[in-house]
Amino acid sequence: MKIFFKSKYLLLQVFAVTIFIVFCVTGTEVRANNILFLTLPAILSGHGQGGGGTGGGTTPPANGDYVVIGWNDLGMHCIDESFEDFGLLPPFNTLVAQVIKRGKEPKIVTSGIKVTYRILDNTRSDTKTNFWDYVNQLFGVSLESNIGLAGFGLQGTMRAEPDSFIAEGIPLTPHSDSAPKVLSPYQIAEIKVFDLQGRELASTQTVAPVSTEIRCDNCHGDRGMANPDIATGVVKQNILTLHDQEEGTQLMANRPILCANCHASAALNKPGKSGLPSLSKAMHGKHKKIDDGTMAGTCYRCHPGTQTKCLRGIMFQKGESCQDCHGNLKDLASSGRRPWIDEPRCGQCHDSAYSEPANTLYRFSRGHHGVFCQACHGSQHAIYPTVNPEDNAQSIRLQGHGGTIDTCRVCHTNDPDPGEGPHGGGNGD
Repeated sequence: MKIFFKSKYLLLQVFAVTIFIVFCVTGTEVRANNILFLTLPAILSGHGQGGGGTGGGTTPPANGDYVVIGWNDLGMHCIDESFEDFGLLPPFNTLVAQVIKRGKEPKIVTSGIKVTYRILDNTRSDTKTNFWDYVNQLFGVSLESNIGLAGFGLQGTMRAEPDSFIAEGIPLTPHSDSAPKVLSPYQIAEIKVFDLQGRELASTQTVAPVSTEIRCDNCHGDRGMANPDIATGVVKQNILTLHDQEEGTQLMANRPILCANCHASAALNKPGKSGLPSLSKAMHGKHKKIDDGTMAGTCYRCHPGTQTKCLRGIMFQKGESCQDCHGNLKDLASSGRRPWIDEPRCGQCHDSAYSEPANTLYRFSRGHHGVFCQACHGSQHAIYPTVNPEDNAQSIRLQGHGGTIDTCRVCHTNDPDPGEGPHGGGNGD
C-alpha cells in the first residue's frame, strides 16, 4: 500500500536567491485548555535588518543582541465560513516564537523578556464570522467576542514555554479590516520582544495562514452531483439532509452540529462516538470515488487550493504533490493511520542528518542547540522557499536571501568552525 512515497529527489543545497530543498512535512499536537490543535509554520526575522556572513545580507542592527524567530503552527489553517449549520474547524491560529541572544554561543531566552503579537490590519473577527453566535452550542463554552478557544485574542502577550513563546488559538479569519470581503489567506503577524523595562529588543513579521476555501459547494450545491435530489438553498444544509437520509440521523433538526462530536478528531481532541469512523477516515473514505489521481482534481476539491494554494513550498516546486507524502484517498481511509499523529517524516526521503528525532513529529522537532526545525526550514506545506512572497520575506530580511535560514551570523557573532552547523556543515548547511 502506498502511504508515504519515497521521493527520488536528493537534498539540493543551492545557495542563491530562492532555491533550497529541506524537510518533508509532518504534524503533531498542541494541547490548550483541553482542546488539541495541530499547528506550525516558521518564518524568521530580527530587529531591523538581520543576517551577515557568507550567506549574504546586511549586518545585524547596532543593538542586534537578540533575534526573534516566529512561525505559525500548521502551514495552513482551515476554518468554516459560517457555523449556523455545522462546524468542522473553528478559528484557531497558533503562533510560536523563539528568542535567541546572539553571541559566539547563542542562547535561547525565555525569562526577563516579554513577547507580544498582533495581526496587521486585522483587529477583530466578530464582524467577519458568526463563530461567537454558536460557540456555546458547538463547544459548550462562553467566549467574549474576538477571544479564541484557548483564551487569546488578535493581539496580546505570548505565553512563555520552557524554550519558546506561544499564542494558541488566535481567532483569525482570512479577511483583513481594510478588505473584509476579500479572501486573504496570508495574514501577517507582528511579533515583538521587550525587556522588563519596556525597551524593544527585537521584532519580526511572520505569515499567519488561514483559509475558508473548503469547497463543499463543488459537489453539494442544490441538486449537485452528490445530492441530485436535494435543494435546500444552503450547501451545508444539503450535506446534513443527505447525511440524515443515508445514515438515519436527525442532524437537520439539531443544528448547529460539531462533526467531531460523533466522528473523532485529534485536531479538536474529540474522541467521537464508539463504532463510528474518525472524521478523517469518514471524509476520505466517503469521497474516495472522486479521486482522479491529481492534486487539483482530488485534494483541492476540499482543501484550500485553487485560490489559497496551500501546498506552496520547495517540494511542490520540484513536482511533489499531496499524494507523494500522504497517499491517495483510499490510502488515507484504509491505512489505520491515526490522523494528525501518524504523519510523513523527513527521514523517509532525506538521510538521517536531516530527519526528525525519534518519535517526534516535524513541527515539534528541535535540532541545532534546541532551535525548532521550522525556525530555519519553514512549516509543513510551506518549506522554504515558497511560491508565496510573504512566506519568504523573513529569511530575506534576516540574511539577505530567500530559502532556508542558512547563514550562521543570523544568530552567531562569529563564523563557527566547519562541521558545527545544524547538519554537520557551516554556512549554507
